[in-house]
Amino acid sequence: MSEAENEKGPAVLREEGNSLFKAGDLQGAVCCYTRALKLSDSRQESAVLYRNRSACYLKLEDYDKAESDASKSLDTDPSDVKARFRRAQAFQKLGRLDQAFVDAQRCAQLEPKNKAFQDLLRQLAAQIQQKLLQSNSTDARVQQMFSLLVDASVNDSDRQKAAQNLVVLSREDAGAEQIFRNDGVRLIDQLLHSKQEEVVLSALRTLVGLCTEHQSRTMAIVNELGMEQLCAVMGSGGSAVSLATSHLLKVMFEALTEGMKREIRGKEEAILPEPSKELRSMLRHLLEMLPASNVSGPGRDNAINLLVKHVPCKSLKNLDNSLTLWVIDQGLKMILEVAASVPELSGGPTLTENSHMSCSVLLSKLYDDLRSDKERENFNKLCEDYVQQHFNQTGLEAKLRAIQTVSVLLQGPSDVGNRTLEMSGMMNAVISLCASEDVIHQQVAVEALIHAAGKAKRASLITAKGVALLKDLYKKSENDRIRVRALVGLCKLGSAGGTDFSMKQFAEGSTLKLSKQCRKWLCNEALPSTSRRWSVEGLAYLTLDADVKEDLVEHRNALQAMFELAKSEDKTVLFAVGSTLVNCTNSYEVEKPDPQMVELAKYAKQHVPEEHPKDAASYVEKRLIKLLEAGVVSALVCMVKHESPVLTDACRECIARVFLALVERQEDRGTVVAQGGGKALIPLASDNTEVGKVKAAQALSKITITSNPEIAFPGERIYEVVRPIVSLLNLHCTLLQNFEALMALTNLAGMNERLRQKIIKEKAVPKIEGYMFEEHDLVRAAATECMCNLILSTEVQQLYFATGSDRLKLLVLYCGEDDERLRRAAAGTLAMLTAEQPEICARIPTTTTHWLEILQALLLSEISDLRHRGSVIVCNMMQAEKSLAETLIESEILEILSVLTKRGQGKPEPASNVAQTCLDKAIEYGIIMSREGKERPEGTKA
Repeated sequence: MSEAENEKGPAVLREEGNSLFKAGDLQGAVCCYTRALKLSDSRQESAVLYRNRSACYLKLEDYDKAESDASKSLDTDPSDVKARFRRAQAFQKLGRLDQAFVDAQRCAQLEPKNKAFQDLLRQLAAQIQQKLLQSNSTDARVQQMFSLLVDASVNDSDRQKAAQNLVVLSREDAGAEQIFRNDGVRLIDQLLHSKQEEVVLSALRTLVGLCTEHQSRTMAIVNELGMEQLCAVMGSGGSAVSLATSHLLKVMFEALTEGMKREIRGKEEAILPEPSKELRSMLRHLLEMLPASNVSGPGRDNAINLLVKHVPCKSLKNLDNSLTLWVIDQGLKMILEVAASVPELSGGPTLTENSHMSCSVLLSKLYDDLRSDKERENFNKLCEDYVQQHFNQTGLEAKLRAIQTVSVLLQGPSDVGNRTLEMSGMMNAVISLCASEDVIHQQVAVEALIHAAGKAKRASLITAKGVALLKDLYKKSENDRIRVRALVGLCKLGSAGGTDFSMKQFAEGSTLKLSKQCRKWLCNEALPSTSRRWSVEGLAYLTLDADVKEDLVEHRNALQAMFELAKSEDKTVLFAVGSTLVNCTNSYEVEKPDPQMVELAKYAKQHVPEEHPKDAASYVEKRLIKLLEAGVVSALVCMVKHESPVLTDACRECIARVFLALVERQEDRGTVVAQGGGKALIPLASDNTEVGKVKAAQALSKITITSNPEIAFPGERIYEVVRPIVSLLNLHCTLLQNFEALMALTNLAGMNERLRQKIIKEKAVPKIEGYMFEEHDLVRAAATECMCNLILSTEVQQLYFATGSDRLKLLVLYCGEDDERLRRAAAGTLAMLTAEQPEICARIPTTTTHWLEILQALLLSEISDLRHRGSVIVCNMMQAEKSLAETLIESEILEILSVLTKRGQGKPEPASNVAQTCLDKAIEYGIIMSREGKERPEGTKA
């Protein structure tokens, strides 16, 4: 605290807090009360401060703090009826109705005639009665469902219905509690052993209801059922049962790691033990599933998915990566067992088409979560030791497993993969096995070669050794699996120059020939999807060349075949499809070089990247239209729906980039929305890379600006759009992104009060006010337009009453600016503000000495909208106070109003009617006289 604040003393700070509370500045009031509490030596004074701060927290909807402060106040003065009333209100919001009733009853006893106390008492009595009836009803229903499920004479159909009803009951808090208390977990344990899949699914979904956001029940269920059993269900059942178990374990992880959420508090009053033991047990069982031979492929993939989601830190700001280090120490070798598995060889765990890619994602996430060189070196050493152990064995199968591990590492933490690839003899072994007569050996080696050619430096190294080999394999191999992989290897090597037109590895026209071959593979429906998806991998590299982009979009059959693969069960194709579409739409980042630096580079004979002529904007626009016609939106929507580790953040970023490119043209936005693009963008704006979030949010903004948000985002979804759009009001975003976000928020704020409240709760108002000072004319005007719609909310109106604020002054000054759009917005805001809050009118003359000139300029404007808004402001001021009306009439405004009334005699104009209302008010005040009177100003009507 500053010396000045210390000098104020608690009493002064309390009065300041009271003033801020009345003005609606709740956070400011909390700060004042908090500072006063630190300075206060009097218990009685502290009790009042706690009581006042409790009132602030109630309005801020922070009910835990409101209850805490009210209790502290009552500790000093148990007879303080205001503090007790506030605690009763807080208890009510927290769901602790019995405690709320006791406090409300005491308040009513102290002040029997207080209507607020009586009303609260009646509300609580009704709520308690309703809860009791609901509890009794729920208890009866739970008992009924249990009876049906345990009765052997009940037919299968009725038993399934009972199990489904139990799921519905578990989703209600009262139902979940009754199931849990009536020994429901033991019964559910029996249901998990049922041979009917629907019954098992119902049991798992009931457990989800019991565990959701409830830490103590989750810990009890984990201990009673045991992770061993749950992992067994996930690993042995069909794909539906495995996925349902995975969802249950996800909910359990969230309940244990996040603990109780605010709305749950009050239901679990016992002090809960630290859940780390249960968490480690769950993780250990998941790790043990990975190499186990009795676990199904989908079960193993789901276990990997859970590890991806719940082990690495979600934010780089979180320095506690102890869980990641624990998993690496306990289970990295188990993860590498999956990476080393070659499905065609005996002895390894069962894999799906997605297992290796999922494993790569997990390894990459773990490596990225390491915080020091020492931790990374340990990870590298463990991986190298594992690969070396297999590679040094005499059998060929062990060497294949070593190469397969390297291949998975190259797709995941590539730095680790490159180090293992550089181990003595590894690259030679890969090249040698490419020439093997055994198809499996060839396949493993070629895939490793493809993944090794990831960077330009390594590509040039492999080009010298591998191109001839890959060409030979493509031409001579009789196995389609080998041929398509060899083709992808050639595609990858041929595109090592990226988008640089001047750097091509192969001769002119070679990439187009490769592209043609990829399209043939892609469109050949006789081939399995595992072979066809490799052709998309090839196109992902080749489409860095604009000639290939143009060639691909001309072939609708190839595009539609690619889109169908994106919708298939084989999710390993997602990133390849996303990358191909990013390339075709040119939605990757391109840094335009400084012309002067280019000239200097040429002078110094350094390489200067060149843009392909067909990457010009006109070509890109045509490609976008063709992609939309081929059905790209439905493919992207399906890609977003996939729940798999393969849908990585990098993949989500690709999808967000493509969506942003697709909505660039206003006329295409309706098509994107109609095919579900708006709905798909919402999760992309929250679960993505930082760049991906911004791209998705910008796409949402563009849609919200030009489409009806209620149609684009129906139902509750419209409220989910607010947060991502507000996130664009950030200094790290471009001015264009700021502008589009402001325009979108303007549209949303004009729809209804609930949306305005959502915008306010997302703390957007201070940001919008900041952009009202922006130098760029369009951004400043857009921010003011947004404020014009937000001013309909009482909270925003109250901000203009805050002492020491220049908000009102800014509005008045903006009404006199040259920028027409800014003047419209400011005048509209001021017109609504003075209409909703007449008290504000008296402050307008204190804002600037030029306030009269500004109002006169509005009334004299050639633009009818400005004349109308100006006349409304004048009318509101005159109706607010007689003294203001006198000041206005004594100026030239009287003459201007008289002229405005005449303008409305021929063609009706809104400003004319308002001007007449102004003159009528002046006559009512007796400031001027009507036509029948002895005196009247020239131009006025009777």
